[in-house]
Amino acid sequence: MLKETSPDGHQEAAMPAQQDSVAAVHEDGALGDAAATAPQRAPGELEECGSTPSQVWGAQPGLLFQREKQSCHPLSLSWALGYNSSLAVHSMEDGVLLYVCSHTVVIHDVLGSRQYHLQGHVNAISCLCVSEDRRWVATADRGPDPLVIVWDAFSGIPVRTIFDSHAGSGICAIAISQDAKCLVTISAGTLQRVCVWRWTCPHDSPVCDVELSPEFGFQDFVIFNPQNPYEFVSNSKTQVIFYQWGDAGLQYSTPPLTKQTFGSTVGRFTQSAFHANTTQALTGTSAGKVVVWDVERKRGPTKGQQGRLRGMTATKLVPMQEESLTVLMVMESCIVTGDVRGQVKVYSGHLQLLACYDHSDMGSVRSISFSKAPPDPPSASSTSRQPFTARNFILSTSDATVLRVATDGTDFEKVMEEAKKAVMAIACHPGQAWLAVGSHCGLLKVWDYQQPQLLTSRIFPRAGIQCLSYDPAGSFLAAGFTDGSVHVLDAISLLSCCEVFRFSQGPVTHIHFSHDSKYLATADEKYAVTVYKRVLQNECRRWEHLAGLHSHYKPIRSILFGVQLDGSEPRLLSLGEDRQLVEYDLGSSSKDQLVVLHRHRVEQAAVPLCLAWYPQFSTESFILTANSCYKMKLYNATTKMCRKTLLGPTYGSPLEKIQILPMSAAQPQKHYLAYITKDKVGLQILPIDGNPHKSSAFICHPDGASDLAVSYDGCYIFTAGGNDCTVLKWEVNVNALEAAASLGGEDLVPFYSLLEGGQDGEFFRELEDYFYYVQLRSHGIDSLETRQVSAYIPLEEIPSVMRAMGFYPSEEEIEEMMNEVKFSEYVDTGEQATKINLGDFIKLYINHRPAFGLSMKTIRRAFQVLGYDNENGDKVIDRGDLLSLLQCRGEHMMEDELALCLTALLGRHPVGGRSDLDLWDPSAALMEKEIPEEITAERFTAGILGLSIAEPENRSEK
Repeated sequence: MLKETSPDGHQEAAMPAQQDSVAAVHEDGALGDAAATAPQRAPGELEECGSTPSQVWGAQPGLLFQREKQSCHPLSLSWALGYNSSLAVHSMEDGVLLYVCSHTVVIHDVLGSRQYHLQGHVNAISCLCVSEDRRWVATADRGPDPLVIVWDAFSGIPVRTIFDSHAGSGICAIAISQDAKCLVTISAGTLQRVCVWRWTCPHDSPVCDVELSPEFGFQDFVIFNPQNPYEFVSNSKTQVIFYQWGDAGLQYSTPPLTKQTFGSTVGRFTQSAFHANTTQALTGTSAGKVVVWDVERKRGPTKGQQGRLRGMTATKLVPMQEESLTVLMVMESCIVTGDVRGQVKVYSGHLQLLACYDHSDMGSVRSISFSKAPPDPPSASSTSRQPFTARNFILSTSDATVLRVATDGTDFEKVMEEAKKAVMAIACHPGQAWLAVGSHCGLLKVWDYQQPQLLTSRIFPRAGIQCLSYDPAGSFLAAGFTDGSVHVLDAISLLSCCEVFRFSQGPVTHIHFSHDSKYLATADEKYAVTVYKRVLQNECRRWEHLAGLHSHYKPIRSILFGVQLDGSEPRLLSLGEDRQLVEYDLGSSSKDQLVVLHRHRVEQAAVPLCLAWYPQFSTESFILTANSCYKMKLYNATTKMCRKTLLGPTYGSPLEKIQILPMSAAQPQKHYLAYITKDKVGLQILPIDGNPHKSSAFICHPDGASDLAVSYDGCYIFTAGGNDCTVLKWEVNVNALEAAASLGGEDLVPFYSLLEGGQDGEFFRELEDYFYYVQLRSHGIDSLETRQVSAYIPLEEIPSVMRAMGFYPSEEEIEEMMNEVKFSEYVDTGEQATKINLGDFIKLYINHRPAFGLSMKTIRRAFQVLGYDNENGDKVIDRGDLLSLLQCRGEHMMEDELALCLTALLGRHPVGGRSDLDLWDPSAALMEKEIPEEITAERFTAGILGLSIAEPENRSEK
């Protein structure tokens, strides 16, 4: 066994390539210190500690799927469909694949139909690598707060997490050394940084790093020298860079290579690799050639390989084929390439062709992963003529297809064929465990999500699928397409049940059936709602176009069928970003004439985003909406009056889509709401009351969730990831959510925690003081009579206390608050409330106030719209324009009302009474002195409103 000296001075034994990397990593001298860094444990601490054996140290291949999955979360990932086809697919064991699905690593036992999910990233995974023995998996992401995580593939446990490795940009390429001790990462920023990590040590910083000049191009591929962990190579499309690290830090060389070097077109670089047992390296190009690099031969003495960087130079440019090479790798002594035609070729070390594997109708090769162990020796009757012993391999392509290739007979077995474009639509069958998935590539699949297995599929070559819906009877599956067409399909065979409808002028974004399957409605990107009707013709029912209408002037967010309260006839509603809730009169509509029954504006400033029928908790029926300000509102289903405003889930972005879970037979009185935000999926206990502990959310698709579906029994929630081309299946555990809500406290306890300082804080005491002061004022401040202290205040005092607490509602918001309290018990008692107690007031305040308070961002946005740039480059509003806007736009103020407000705000309000309105003169010296001619957002906030939220800026104000 040869010995070599590492850059940090200690002796290491050169490990045989097939020896388990646990032993190799365990030899690192820093592993004793790593034991203190749990739970980010390094493999060196995998020994048994006391009487408790380490789960990592004792893990063996195949153990991963033997453990039962146990989750205490309201939602837990159960299955993943699709994968990121831009990243490699790795063969872990026979029949076991490893690939990336959005922000999750999936270890998939294809034969056993089982999956294990490695979850820890909050951003979509951008790159990954696997150790030679398939034991260690390193993953990295790009985005805010990027992570590098090293996983033990045998136990599924993350053994090391590196935080802030490349803050601000994330990682675009990663590689692990042959001995599994070192990682190299390359940042994804414009100014790229290359870092080398000894991940088995507990240090938070890299061993060495270097910044690369942008002139080298975007380096997006990196690989270690399997013979020497202190050397690695990276490449962009235009530059190959060789690195060596040691005591002198991280050094690199950039050997030049142009068309003039060999008098031939080189093409763009794709991937690089080190030649086995030589000093050479290879790089594949888009011109179908391989560049051979070798050490520069210089006279004079040479230092050891750890001394200084060895210069590399291009010695040969070997034309291999006409097609572009997309993959180049070294497997034992052979060189393996993949190209844009889907061919895989194996060459000897001298670049002589040994074998070619070709499969018709296959896309560009994205990755090649050989099996860990060689296959069984071929039988005597084998027809294979290959002069070498090769391993079976897994081949992934750019069109999201994964194949298993048996090298003894060039047998191609298709393992997975997934959507190669965005998955925008999913729908669950109303009575079977079926999930329909549609993508922009025109691929429609129906899965049995209990098995899980593919039931049937169909490809629509002319357009992409944008939305899907089953009818309540489960007989039809309707699909809306990006070209505006609508297909009504048989739910089982996926064959068309009628002619293709082409009445939409833009992509169909929403599609929905009525409860009796007599109507089908769609909405499109041109703000139109189109209705189709099932009619009886020649003793046969068929679908026909009824009518369409451009009923909105901004994008339509939801369409929804319901049932008339006084009968069984369907009713149809649509909700748009124009803040209009439109109800249609289907009974009065006729051919090419869609009649509108009501139009109702549902928001003043916020944008409504989604719509659902609220479960029946009382005799009053409600429509539930969610808006862009994190509020959920209940509207009377008949009058459309806003009956309640509630604080919704606040998990980074507003709710995008909502669905009510079907009632459970075991708990028919319980109701739950499933929702998706921009990147999360969540579950909410109903009825909604603003209690934050009644909701829970988990990251599902960091790059954006596109659709939501709920199984017919309410046991599963499905999310589609749009451009990440994946669908995730989430198992629902309502008992976990109920337990979390119980731990959060009952009655007012959860709401006290939303107040600054809680129940014992100054804010709450101030609220109590205002509450009792209002009682004094209602009886008369100067009254000398004995006062009866009450727990209530009059209804008309609500706005005053709200403003005193720092919430400044508009007149419309005040009216909604008053109506909410006034009619809170009207349905049950027939009487209107005239007062409110402290507990109900706290709930009202928390549910109505801005979810994140008043922010300078909101005020600056208003100045961006209403103002102009002054000579200093500041956004300002002219004083006269501001007064004019306040009196003429929105909820405009009368002149005397404006005078009263400004005198009070500017401190000119007489003590104990109203200002003298007769003395108010908008052109007087007071106006010029107190209000500048040009007003910035900061001056308006701090100087006029007197609020402390203004952020100081070093800018001159006029």
